[in-house]
Amino acid sequence: MLILAIDTSAVASAALVSDDSLESVVGSFATEDTRSHAEVLAPGIAKLLTGAGLSGADVDAIVVGVGPGPFTGLRSGIVTARSLAFVWQKPLYGLMSLDAIALEVAESTEAAAEFVVATDARRKEVYWARYALAGGQLPQLLDGPHVGFAAGLPDLPVYGAGAGLYPEALQAVPEFAARQPEALSLGQFALARLTAGEQLLDTTPLYLRESDAQVPGPRKRAL
Repeated sequence: MLILAIDTSAVASAALVSDDSLESVVGSFATEDTRSHAEVLAPGIAKLLTGAGLSGADVDAIVVGVGPGPFTGLRSGIVTARSLAFVWQKPLYGLMSLDAIALEVAESTEAAAEFVVATDARRKEVYWARYALAGGQLPQLLDGPHVGFAAGLPDLPVYGAGAGLYPEALQAVPEFAARQPEALSLGQFALARLTAGEQLLDTTPLYLRESDAQVPGPRKRAL
């Protein structure tokens, strides 16, 4: 199975993963900028496919990170994934973006049995979820996702860029203190879950906050 994975919950990223490839990786890219998703995503996917000698017809399924994340960033990735799935006539799945970091934690050498993944939600808050590991299994979601202040998180090791922002309030794991969700790990997690016959999400975005945009009220007539 060849999966195109996309995530724009923080940086813009895409990856091709396959159960026929070494360590499942066919190719990937990720930006460092968290504000240029619309400009770089579609050209990056096109270059990714061309570099692997593939086309949309070769893709078996598309997986997109559904957040949590800011409105504009998530919308870029989800709309792109929906458009490609429609044009290519491919199955489309959603996966919580925090799962990408959770998989990287599970693959690290000293992962805690229970831990938290946290990313920057701005406004001095973090997006977070709590996971558990057992016997080499995939990370299991115990609680979340949520958005809130760092001081309100469980007293557990915290992985991800959210922890790096608030080390005074959280048990930040240094090696992961700048880590953002990326499509490569998201795609690997999706591939493992689909292979195991597990259900994934739909592509409804996990905004966790109302949009800041407000519908203007009726205009007053000048007297």
